[in-house]
Amino acid sequence: MSDRPNLEAMIMTYNSSSWRRVAAAAMATILLHAGVANAQGSCLQGINLSGAEFGAASGTPFKDYAYPSEQTIAYFAKKGFNTVRLPFLWERLQPQLGEPLDEAELQRLKETVELLRKQKLTIILDPHNYAHYNKTMIGVAPVTATAFAEFWARLAVEFSNQEDVIFGLMNEPYDITAEAWLKAANAAIRTIRATGSNNLILVPGTRFTGAHSWAADAPGGANGTVMLGVRDPRSNYAYEVHQYFDQDSSGMHAECSGNDSALNAVTQMTEWAKTNKTRVFLGEFGVSQEKECVAGLGRVLNHMQANPDVWLGWTYWVAGDWWPETETLNVQPHDGKDRKQMMALETALKAPPADKAACKTMAD
Repeated sequence: MSDRPNLEAMIMTYNSSSWRRVAAAAMATILLHAGVANAQGSCLQGINLSGAEFGAASGTPFKDYAYPSEQTIAYFAKKGFNTVRLPFLWERLQPQLGEPLDEAELQRLKETVELLRKQKLTIILDPHNYAHYNKTMIGVAPVTATAFAEFWARLAVEFSNQEDVIFGLMNEPYDITAEAWLKAANAAIRTIRATGSNNLILVPGTRFTGAHSWAADAPGGANGTVMLGVRDPRSNYAYEVHQYFDQDSSGMHAECSGNDSALNAVTQMTEWAKTNKTRVFLGEFGVSQEKECVAGLGRVLNHMQANPDVWLGWTYWVAGDWWPETETLNVQPHDGKDRKQMMALETALKAPPADKAACKTMAD
């Protein structure tokens, strides 16, 4: 029987006291290695390799933006990660709405996919656009739901039925209402399936797809209610949420006063997914190198491992060749040194492999 519940109770007690920071730091190493008794690893255990979404759409490759290098890819594969979420810009891949994808940019994307495939990594394609195209929101002409769906039809054809490629519909939609986003998401799903592609699709909500705000009401409805309207003819999708550990769940601060809030948000997503008999995926989450933050990271990873029936997996934010050492959440190694967040991540990565049958990414 695991002593994990007792440890969590202790942490909750310490968190209510004035010396929470000291106590959490002292317990960090114990929590990281306590884990969950007999827990398996998640199906998808990954990293966001950022850089191809940098700069203006007209930017020069490897000057204004960059795909991950073979060296960086090999580092994370060697650490035991099995998945990479790969951000890129919609406008760069499709400079004109309704027109073919840019051949040179598509080739760069495909070459990167091949480098990732060489390391036996699963790839999540991530248009990192926040539901906007050239600063115009999806649903506002000319960036209609149809235009978005047409883009995905073109992209799906290029990676159709490749079992190691997952389609992440969009990074962090915002400003758009849940109802309007649902319409666009369903249009994209229909066109993807119309191409014959059976790849797994990750569907975010709006309002930056925050786990902490998933059930919160807003104009156009709550994600947790409206997004139940997702319709996939192949029933091969999961909901993507993001969650950070700072005071406002933005990931913009080094502190992690939201440790408990982050765990609570992820726990509530678990309950929502179980109630609605669906799956969820944590596409972005990250902390600083502070001990109490790394401990909080470990608790969230432990929770997902303890609930493999609904948590498909996770991709930590962030790494990439161009990310500086000063970036708080970054786990890109510098001068051959691992970042401290890797302690919690590697503990999760060392769990027994997930059941292969439960990790299928292609619809039958």
